[in-house]
Amino acid sequence: MGIGEVYNKMKNEIPEEVTLICVSKTRKIHEIEEAYASGARDFGENKVQELIEKYDNLAEDIKWHFIGHLQTNKVKYLVGKVHLIHSLDSIHLLREIEKRYVANDEIASVLIQINIGNESAKTGIAVDEIDSLIKACEECTNVLVKGLMATIPIGNEESCRVYFTKMKSIFDNLKTFQYRNVSMEFLSLGMSKDFETAIDSGSNMIRLGERIFGKRDYKK
Repeated sequence: MGIGEVYNKMKNEIPEEVTLICVSKTRKIHEIEEAYASGARDFGENKVQELIEKYDNLAEDIKWHFIGHLQTNKVKYLVGKVHLIHSLDSIHLLREIEKRYVANDEIASVLIQINIGNESAKTGIAVDEIDSLIKACEECTNVLVKGLMATIPIGNEESCRVYFTKMKSIFDNLKTFQYRNVSMEFLSLGMSKDFETAIDSGSNMIRLGERIFGKRDYKK
């Protein structure tokens, strides 16, 4: 089954309200074009340079999602090119995004990334830091928070469900408040191995790489 056929199969299997992001990191232009030809418009990258190269060589109506750890010195390259930044994980990064987007008269749409498993090897803010980050977001003029994102610890279906449920609970709780510049529209959870459980737990945005494009060959 080709990339386009797989994409269409996945789109037919998931609920209509769930956004499917094709994670295209390390993928070649022709592979992305194959998914695009079948209707895919949301693509995710985790390296700024790779995203920019693809942005310059692919269709203008693609919605690019930045899903990797974002260093402050790379923010300037994403202005005007990214539909959604999934990895706001500090006030320091927030201030840089605000500064760069103000300078270019652009609005940044972002998700707050939470390190829900408290893993030292992963980025994302701790749960008890969410309030202070939201307060800082309320003071911005050019940053809009659209929801939450997490990459959960690797585990079985039961442990995945625990973390997804925790994220959905935080998401639903934040939804009950009225903040300036902050709304809970998107809950970005679930990847190729656990997206069914993520959707079942309330995710409305999934990030699929190998499930769409096949196994990655990092040696290439």
